[in-house]
Amino acid sequence: MPDDTVVIDRAGLDHLVDVLRGHGYRVIGPQVRDSAIVLDELDSGAQLPAGWGVETAPGRYRLHRRDDEAVFAHSAGPGSWKQFLHPPRRKMLEIGPDLEAVPVEDVPPRSAFLGVRGCDLASIEILGRVLGGGTYPDTSFTARRKDLFIVAVNCTEPGGVCFCASMGTGPGVSAGYDLALTERTGTDGHHFLVEVGSPDGARILAELTSRPAEQAEVTRARTEVSDAAGRMGRQMPELDIRALLRDSLESPHWQDVASRCLTCANCTMVCPTCFCTTTEDVTDLTGDHAERWLRWASCFEGDFSYLHGGSVRQSGESRYRQWLTHKLGTWHDQFGSSGCVGCGRCIAWCPAGIDITAEVGKLAELAGDPDADG
Repeated sequence: MPDDTVVIDRAGLDHLVDVLRGHGYRVIGPQVRDSAIVLDELDSGAQLPAGWGVETAPGRYRLHRRDDEAVFAHSAGPGSWKQFLHPPRRKMLEIGPDLEAVPVEDVPPRSAFLGVRGCDLASIEILGRVLGGGTYPDTSFTARRKDLFIVAVNCTEPGGVCFCASMGTGPGVSAGYDLALTERTGTDGHHFLVEVGSPDGARILAELTSRPAEQAEVTRARTEVSDAAGRMGRQMPELDIRALLRDSLESPHWQDVASRCLTCANCTMVCPTCFCTTTEDVTDLTGDHAERWLRWASCFEGDFSYLHGGSVRQSGESRYRQWLTHKLGTWHDQFGSSGCVGCGRCIAWCPAGIDITAEVGKLAELAGDPDADG
């Protein structure tokens, strides 16, 4: 944390929401709904999940009441920020009776993301390379990403399925934000240490009531974030995963995973970096009007690899292998990094409780790797 770190109180956080809305941002943040902490538009800071925590394990996610009024003391929920940058379903064009295609004007509102953790901050950067880079960037994504304001949060309480520390994406944030918060509760009150990451962040912070942070406060906050790295619920094995997956394409373990996997695609839907889509053409009952829609798809779908009269990957074994080897292996070749940020969503929201870190560990064990236990 830099020396110019300042402190705002709980009322200051609420005011931050008001200030961002006053600048024309649609503020997106965590809130409690349907027995989960979800991401949605905030009308005020009062909607933030004060006093709520979560318990996570393979195939398990449960809310629980905390002993304090902490706002960000919870790990990743079922939704990620991807849904606001790469919508699950989007109309691409309309076709009338004259068969002329009319593109749909896509003018997204300016958004401010409040409460982005290190793992999700890394996922936004990855999506920026996947969808926003290259010769033909996704114009819908780039329009949504262009004026995005990010309020990041340093994580001090990782969940039971988190493994961001072993993926190098958290628990602290380092870049890519406008403002970064570290929440602290205790005998000295409920407050947030604030770091500035951009000129836009400095301008917004100037409209809030704050005070300079004392060195002792900065030190304690740094220690809490550092300690969180040692309290991860999971850890990805420390080995050359790309080489392991390359050499394990015929491993019998894929059959074992397939015997448990439901190929439901939950893991890809909750993943903050999975980006695959398909298109659908629909018509009305008269046949005079048609629309083309883009929607999320998954490599676990039976027809995802459909080519020339049949699907290339017909078995659950081949589909899971495709997902894991791409996410942790060939993603490096395509985009220069792993496709996994260690958020743990795929573990918590797998109905069969399949754990990506355990599966990599088992592959390493079968391959005779001495570091298989991580």
